[in-house]
Amino acid sequence: MNIVTFPIFNWTFNINPVAFRIFNIDIYWYAILIALSFVIAIIALKKQDGKYGIKYNDILDLAIFLIPISLIGARLYYVAFNFGYYINNPSQIFNIRSGGMAIYGGLILGVIAIYFFCKKKNIQFLDLLDYIIPYVALGQSIGRWGNFINGEAYGTITSMPWKMGIYKQGVLEYVHPTFLYESITTFFIFIILLKIGKNRKFKGELTCIYLILYSFARMIIEGIRIDSLMLYNIRISQILSIVLFVAFCIIWTSNVKKVKKTK
Repeated sequence: MNIVTFPIFNWTFNINPVAFRIFNIDIYWYAILIALSFVIAIIALKKQDGKYGIKYNDILDLAIFLIPISLIGARLYYVAFNFGYYINNPSQIFNIRSGGMAIYGGLILGVIAIYFFCKKKNIQFLDLLDYIIPYVALGQSIGRWGNFINGEAYGTITSMPWKMGIYKQGVLEYVHPTFLYESITTFFIFIILLKIGKNRKFKGELTCIYLILYSFARMIIEGIRIDSLMLYNIRISQILSIVLFVAFCIIWTSNVKKVKKTK
């Protein structure tokens, strides 16, 4: 049972990470929220049917293998940067019910899967990325609440008014609710991408903007998390965020200049 408080609202939550049991198997809220994020995103994508010449039925076909591949990627990324633990506890590699996923891993393997799907279906790769990327942000926003229920993905000690109280070894500490920062940020990215998507300037623009905004936010948020994936003393996701931010700022700027020249 996790006890979490938000003193600014005088709220206290006693949270059981296990939602229910089936045949003596614990089903965690974390897994339910991850599944829910995919389901909501796929249903919401129905409104995009026909956009950029992409049919919704193709999205349903894509989802069949994109969802498990993305989950595998997210898990592999997490395991790779916690290799010391998992090499000594190999049976835990497959135990994803209580957490241990990394969004960047899911994005990387997911993009590779989408590329080959586009080749097979003769769909423009950048069009398909732009088609789904707003709803990736929406899914992230929902999925981060799994971290809240697990009592993880929080930050350093803070005295900010919006601080979150958690009990660590029986001692109450007030920390940055970094899961909430990312949930709110990705929801606003979702709204921004929907608006920009109404007047896209070039193929891949929404994907560029998503990566610019998300990597910038993650770069900052990762700096105050206490559970970052590390390589020696380097925060892996923070370094990756910096690289993505710089690279896609350059790509976006270059494409915008090209568009202006053609007008």
